[in-house]
Amino acid sequence: MLPLEGMRVLDLTTLVFGPVATQALGDMGAEVIKIETHDGDATRVLGPMRSPKMAAMFLTLNRNKRSLVLDLKTAAGKDVLWRLIDTADAFVHNMRPQKITALGFGDAAVRARNPALVYAGLTGFRAGGPYSERPAYDDVIQGLSGVVGASLARDGQAQFVPMTLADKLMGVIGAQGILAALIKAVRTGVGCTLDAGMFEGMTAFTLADHQYRQVFQPPMGPAGYERVTSSHRRPLKTADGYICVLPYTDAQFERFWHAAGRPDLAADPRFQTYRARQENIDDLYALMGEVSQTRTSADWLARLEAAEIPAGPVHGLDDLFDDPHLAAVGFFRDMEHPSEGALRLPDTAFQLDGQSLPIRCGPPALGGDGRAILTELGYSTEAIGALIADGVTAEPSATGPAR
Repeated sequence: MLPLEGMRVLDLTTLVFGPVATQALGDMGAEVIKIETHDGDATRVLGPMRSPKMAAMFLTLNRNKRSLVLDLKTAAGKDVLWRLIDTADAFVHNMRPQKITALGFGDAAVRARNPALVYAGLTGFRAGGPYSERPAYDDVIQGLSGVVGASLARDGQAQFVPMTLADKLMGVIGAQGILAALIKAVRTGVGCTLDAGMFEGMTAFTLADHQYRQVFQPPMGPAGYERVTSSHRRPLKTADGYICVLPYTDAQFERFWHAAGRPDLAADPRFQTYRARQENIDDLYALMGEVSQTRTSADWLARLEAAEIPAGPVHGLDDLFDDPHLAAVGFFRDMEHPSEGALRLPDTAFQLDGQSLPIRCGPPALGGDGRAILTELGYSTEAIGALIADGVTAEPSATGPAR
């Protein structure tokens, strides 16, 4: 039995932040019903695709979900959603508070209808502050939360991390919060409202190591963990490429210098203790960068493995699909999708009792489960036909390929 089996999650999220969270819930066994507009989630057209509205980005973020198209600006569309709310354990959205409230589905209204339900708002900013009603995306949050500022402090270049870091990380944190709220609801019989702001979550994440001197009040100095903001902290250039290596303990550093053929540096007081290395971090990384160029990557990795020092190659994105460890543990999941054919999807980050969480259904076609869901709610064939004719809902024949 999967952990969330038997629970129903209504997913009104789009793009990355929300879908990462709800996909995690689906992976853990929840029935996730993705409520979409007639246009569908924007990621349906983001990236390469074989069929209309089934783009690569959508496929990686929406497995183990069902899709229902609803026009929530219509009374009939609202009525369908209210019926679903009556049956749900969680309601998840990533709209700004004023938008979802204006639509009629703010937390007060939804929880009044179903007091046992978990109402999760995955938003840009926590309620109650001057930013609360602002729109936000990953780039904005990377800038606000100090991620870009850390790169600026390192080398004077303002740079984004080259992935949707805030969206994906906050999706994981959002799922964590929803799980905690569901446990509370199961134990008490009473739901709650979850307010998960990207800005607050990413700020906490950034400051886990970078708050540093600002932990103390009054502050002992500026924020920032010098080891990771050092301009010399980078993959080490070898004679034929790059490697990543991080000796951390005193013993590991001693073994590193011996493996590098520089036993004199093992005896250098600047590098013998944690504190000494921290105080001389730029010198340390500069010297590591010099000695690393004397050998090939393969030579280095063999030496470092023998010395039990954490090290690895620098993978390009395409290299991940040929990594021998990922192949050995079966990380990539091959599946045959009803409309998209052969797909390869990444595994979840964890297994339970040595088993990966199953892909119970592939990413859904837009509206691909609508008729089944409406039938489960008690709508007759004639009533469903009327909803389609009135534009309240739609089936794949009108929105894209059949599922």
